[in-house]
Amino acid sequence: MAKVSNEELARTANVIRGLAMDAVQNANSGHPGMPMGMADVAAVLWLKHLKHCPAQPEWADRDRFVLSAGHGSTLLYSLLHLSGYPLPIEEVMNFRQMDSLTPGHPERGHTVGVETTTGPLGQGCGNAVGMALAEQMLAARFNSEDYTPVDHHTYCICGDGDLMEGLSHESFSLAGHLGLSKLVVFFDSNAITIEGSTELACSDDVKRRFQGYNWNVIDIDAHDYDQIDRAIRKAQREKARPSLVICRSKIGAGSPNKQGKASAHGEPLGVDEITATKRNIGLPEDQAFFVPQEVKDLFEARLRSLKRQANKWTRLFKQHAQANPEWADQWDAFFTDRLPENLADAVPAFDVDTPMATRAASGKVIQGMAAAMPQLVGGSADLAPSTKTLIDNVASVQPGEFAGRNLHFGIREHAMAAMMNGMVLHGGLRVFGATFFVFVDYCRPSVRLAAIMHLPVIYVFTHDSFYVGEDGPTHEPVEQLASLRCMPNVVVIRPADPTETGAAWVAALKRKDGPTAMLLTRQNLPVLDRNLYPPAHELEKGAYTLYQSGQGTPDLMMLASGSEVSLALEAAKTLAEDDVNVRVVSMPSWELFEAQPQAYRDSVISPDCSKRLAIEAASGFGWDRYIGAEGRLVTMTGYGKSAPYKVLEKEFGFTPEAVVARAQELL
Repeated sequence: MAKVSNEELARTANVIRGLAMDAVQNANSGHPGMPMGMADVAAVLWLKHLKHCPAQPEWADRDRFVLSAGHGSTLLYSLLHLSGYPLPIEEVMNFRQMDSLTPGHPERGHTVGVETTTGPLGQGCGNAVGMALAEQMLAARFNSEDYTPVDHHTYCICGDGDLMEGLSHESFSLAGHLGLSKLVVFFDSNAITIEGSTELACSDDVKRRFQGYNWNVIDIDAHDYDQIDRAIRKAQREKARPSLVICRSKIGAGSPNKQGKASAHGEPLGVDEITATKRNIGLPEDQAFFVPQEVKDLFEARLRSLKRQANKWTRLFKQHAQANPEWADQWDAFFTDRLPENLADAVPAFDVDTPMATRAASGKVIQGMAAAMPQLVGGSADLAPSTKTLIDNVASVQPGEFAGRNLHFGIREHAMAAMMNGMVLHGGLRVFGATFFVFVDYCRPSVRLAAIMHLPVIYVFTHDSFYVGEDGPTHEPVEQLASLRCMPNVVVIRPADPTETGAAWVAALKRKDGPTAMLLTRQNLPVLDRNLYPPAHELEKGAYTLYQSGQGTPDLMMLASGSEVSLALEAAKTLAEDDVNVRVVSMPSWELFEAQPQAYRDSVISPDCSKRLAIEAASGFGWDRYIGAEGRLVTMTGYGKSAPYKVLEKEFGFTPEAVVARAQELL
């Protein structure tokens, strides 16, 4: 712990307040109140406790700092600038401007030192829990009595808004259950939201609520440096529970006329109020973005100390790796997400005489992938028996036991998705999570952020259509498929049979620049004989010609995904008996298909054939791009119903006879 006086901390906090005020005023947009209110806490944490190294921003054993209250981004930008990250003062001045390194909310991958993209409230809370879980799981794998390369904390700042979002409580409930003692959350309790006092809509007893979650709760004055320091040290000593530090703060602290008021939250203070505030806190009234030399010196001394700490870790790591080559190879596999050279060899074979649901096929594939990739971990939102996502013969992660590979998220779909993001952001693990496809709606905000951050998380969404049957329309996804397809940088794969399911897993694991969603059936499907049809690895191209009854340009093309591919095949063979030249295209992934060269796409969906029929047990929204003006749809136009799925096939027109009739309309 660095030796920094309270006077130095106060000077630093006021400089942070000045930078936050000036940046927001310069942009005429932003949120000055939160950074001003939490400047004292941030100064203590960053100058005395936070273990990181701006010279090695991806140091594996750094503490993670998450600003869940991402609207207060100028707090983080000020700290990154002062600490020595590549964020010059000109970028702080350029807050919220085009192509600056200081966007309105922190963006991972855009600004060095930003651990996760935050802004949608509650997301950073879920990410932080995932990071803390990853730290514990990696420590269980790589630490020993004589060497502990994984030993760091995750610190998170959240506000009243974060704690009103259900996501934060889903995540924090699980964190308390698991006993994630390396997680420290600072609750910026200023009792102000955009509309005014939190009393307008909230009267929770946060302390008792978190005590009920099995958290270590510490209540402090957020502007008392000794209390802040003691709280952090107490949280660091806690070995059994995560810690919540309730920081009783004043929004806009230091502002003579706006401190404690909603007007300090989401708008510039104004030139006159900034002048008065600077006078009040001892900053030069006529200088914007002022950083005195003594504050620079504090952070430079801190940087030198952190460099020594990081260099010592690196030196010890190299020594241990040289002495333990197998350990080092395992570390490399985890932290580079190394894939086996022949990943497809881990896919089991499937018997063409034994129909199987693709969810069941996925379960078998998972076993092979888990054996080939020790860094692969995953779980479900209390649905492993149905989603078939339990890794066999390995332990589950439980309170105090983090060496396992099976994760039990409970009925917390949103927390699951946000925690998956945090685990991947932490580094060292490849993560999948599962639930019924209809519940993707509970995951969507976190899926979107995974796409924005280019995180290679994998979603296993089962029970993918009305074929769910008896559970009825509440559990039968209709619009979800189209809604995922319209989300940029999400790859959706709906495999046609068990062999395509294996190929889907290979494609998902190879993808390193964004999330992949696999949509799998509840009902059994035929296993296509790959001696008669093209190999399943063609799936990686997104779409391929599976069958054609004749040569050359077809009279009719049938485009289908998932369970409807075998339906299209059956209908096509009936039409072929009448000398119709029919092509069946298995189209498991629009996104992978669109990534192919135009020549390949034209070879699959021939521009010379205008008679096209799309078949999919979901909304037809979006298919017009492939079927054109003359095309037709066999898709869903409403919600499902509760009945055995064989009855629903006839009800909704997903039988060979109905498809043939629809095709004949085209012909």
